[in-house]
Amino acid sequence: MSFFTQLQTSTENERQVLFAAPIIQSALKGEIIKEQYVAFLTQAYHHVKHTVPLLMACGSRLPEHHNWLRTAIAEYIEEELGHEEWILNDIAACGGDAEKVRHSAPHVTTEMMVAYAYHQIDRGNPVGFFGMVHVLEGTSIAIATNAAGSIKESLDLPPNAFSYLNSHGSLDLEHVKFFESLMDQVKDPDDQATIIRCAKSFYKLYGDIFRSLPSKDAIFNG
Repeated sequence: MSFFTQLQTSTENERQVLFAAPIIQSALKGEIIKEQYVAFLTQAYHHVKHTVPLLMACGSRLPEHHNWLRTAIAEYIEEELGHEEWILNDIAACGGDAEKVRHSAPHVTTEMMVAYAYHQIDRGNPVGFFGMVHVLEGTSIAIATNAAGSIKESLDLPPNAFSYLNSHGSLDLEHVKFFESLMDQVKDPDDQATIIRCAKSFYKLYGDIFRSLPSKDAIFNG
């Protein structure tokens, strides 16, 4: 069994728990309201803006025998630059205040996921960061494009309100193929165990972000 397949199989339960988050199921059915979509984009902004800094930190911490991974990280950085600005543009297209979001604080669940990523890079094994890559890219493939279509139909928002979701649904197809090829080059059992353990944690942490988003009742009664 290839390591990528092992990673997929070992984290299947955690992935299903994430996908069962009520707001994800509602989004796929087109049953969320604009305020919930903007709340999702707001938290996405607060973790996506760390993607490039995390990649850079990971590359700087990798030991010499992982130089081949630094080349891959350089490619990821080039692809990920500026994606947080796409999210702010989507928020503005929804009628939200993009600059207010830019200067706001993240929800504690978002802060904890980002902090765990930095902690793993700084104090653990930096290859564990690829557990986060696995979770975020795999989730995008599974739900982003479908959710964007359903939300657009139900909320009658303009196409430019979905640049982040649409781009990541399609863009991450290529990323996942690239990621699979990388993971199948990870041969050290300790590195493999770290990536699997971190992926399980990131599924939990990312799911917590979705479960923290406001319900319709909280918005209407807030």
